Amino acid sequence: MIVVLYCTLMSETYPVILLERKAENLRKQTGNKALRSKLTSELSPAVVIRRGIERPMKLLVLSPIVLALSVFQGICFGCLYLLFTTFSEVFTKQYRWSTGSDGLSFMGLGVGMALSLVFFGRYSDPLAKRLAGKGEIKPEYRLVPMIPATLLITGGLFWYGWSIQAGAHWIVPILGTGLVGFGYMPVILAIMTYLVDAFEEWAASAMAASTILRSIMGALIPLAGESMYDAMGYGWGNSLLGFITLAMLPFPTLFYMYGERMRKSRKLDL
Repeated sequence: MIVVLYCTLMSETYPVILLERKAENLRKQTGNKALRSKLTSELSPAVVIRRGIERPMKLLVLSPIVLALSVFQGICFGCLYLLFTTFSEVFTKQYRWSTGSDGLSFMGLGVGMALSLVFFGRYSDPLAKRLAGKGEIKPEYRLVPMIPATLLITGGLFWYGWSIQAGAHWIVPILGTGLVGFGYMPVILAIMTYLVDAFEEWAASAMAASTILRSIMGALIPLAGESMYDAMGYGWGNSLLGFITLAMLPFPTLFYMYGERMRKSRKLDL
């Protein structure tokens, strides 16, 4: 359904396609079959497919800023999925929810993410413009929302873990997960918008590279969840995640300050 809505309601934005459509219209109007788009590739389909597969891996391995942001995002993703492993057991065993209603335990996270999405969409562009002043909007300006967002994730993890450990009312840990969700979305969206602005033509490959590592870490990190919580309990188990994200707090500032240097440190043959 989403794909159908995209195809019917959204307009094309890819420069290669747009310029090729313009060239095609000019060929029809002028009858000059030699007119070609500046961005038209002369490569064979096989080469295009091979490069399309290789490019995300090149960006992930050879671009320092793509690798750094992907690892940062992957850790946040892994912590989020570790929370998922606790919801069913916590709310069915400790809070005596039925198995049919324990899905509501994701409500706080979902509401937090939805509110954060609205907030980020409203203030991301104005913030980047304000930071740029009268100058050029640099991709690094997109990373600023990650700074408070990381702190929110940390606070939400501590809140969730210790409210469960203390046996607080069920709404208290759900509010903690809402804080995690509100902090998580700006991290993902800031990195996505940064990659689009920084790599332009190769934005899809850059995001694919980031998604690969994020998905791998999101799949592997939660495997340690059950044994970690059995050994440490929900209070200290989630505190461990909170301390990890707290240690990551300086990195968004470093990405903002030195991201341009990292981005331009290597010329990649894409």
